[in-house]
Amino acid sequence: MRTVACIVLPGFAPFEFGLACEAFGLDRSDDGIQNFDFRVITPEPGVVPSKIGFSLNVEHDLSFAYEADLVVVSPIPRPYWGSVDERVLDAVRAAAARGAWLLSVCSGSFVLGAAGVLDGRKATTHWMYADVMAEMFPAVDIDPNVLYVQDGRIITSAGTAAGIDACLHLLRLELGAEAANTIARRMVVPPQRDGGQAQFIAKPLPETRSQSLAIVTDWMLENLRLDLTVDQLAARAHMSPRTFARRFRADLGTTPAAWLGRQRLIQAQRLLEQTDLGLDAIAYECGFGSAAVLRQNFSRTLGTTPTAYRARFACPVSMAS
Repeated sequence: MRTVACIVLPGFAPFEFGLACEAFGLDRSDDGIQNFDFRVITPEPGVVPSKIGFSLNVEHDLSFAYEADLVVVSPIPRPYWGSVDERVLDAVRAAAARGAWLLSVCSGSFVLGAAGVLDGRKATTHWMYADVMAEMFPAVDIDPNVLYVQDGRIITSAGTAAGIDACLHLLRLELGAEAANTIARRMVVPPQRDGGQAQFIAKPLPETRSQSLAIVTDWMLENLRLDLTVDQLAARAHMSPRTFARRFRADLGTTPAAWLGRQRLIQAQRLLEQTDLGLDAIAYECGFGSAAVLRQNFSRTLGTTPTAYRARFACPVSMAS
């Protein structure tokens, strides 16, 4: 992936548009990360108003969308959900037909829905809009509870910050785990949030609860190779297993087992990129137990094999460094 087109339409949401610029438009060559040819596009070049009283001067029309490796669709206002510019829909359809990546943020999913590229696929949007989207596009399998969904080469995300998670997910697929982690550090956001996490937590959490869980999650990251159980983790947090599981989900939006599995996979990606350890050794270090289980997790989550991942992203360094 080297070229990125970001579509903006009148009434665009500045934050969600900005996060696409942050993820794909900045020069990060000083960090050893490739730059993308990133262009903001719109049907009629010129002044495009945002939804909060300022405008953007867009120089490029939609032609770049017909060659870009990734087409990002920014959110559009509710009045336009059922009347998207046909030129935009044609560009989206063409991108999907030629196998380009498509990524929508928040209500940008309505553009993909109107283009028909989500029919028969799983998708998400902001939980506030999920019912409307389901009514408008009954052929789409909408999950209102998750941060983002990847179905093939189409990624849809929930509102606001979930778009960052979706962008980092794609960057991890295209550039590898270490590059995505470097970008996340520059953005000062966590690199680990999985798409299956909940869009929102039940209620604000007392600081003491967050601290107690932070101690446990830090210990989990340092001991991925161990066979960790909820009972063990609950004891370390000085809670009953039931209370620990409930508070973990409330705080992190997922179960302890799902969170742990994601961290193990991320560590496996790092080891494949940065070391020449064999698959059995990596499986042991990450707590998968065997190379077969490691392969199963890679295939299910990343759609590739550990060997193929290493061939694409390997840049071995010594374990000591």
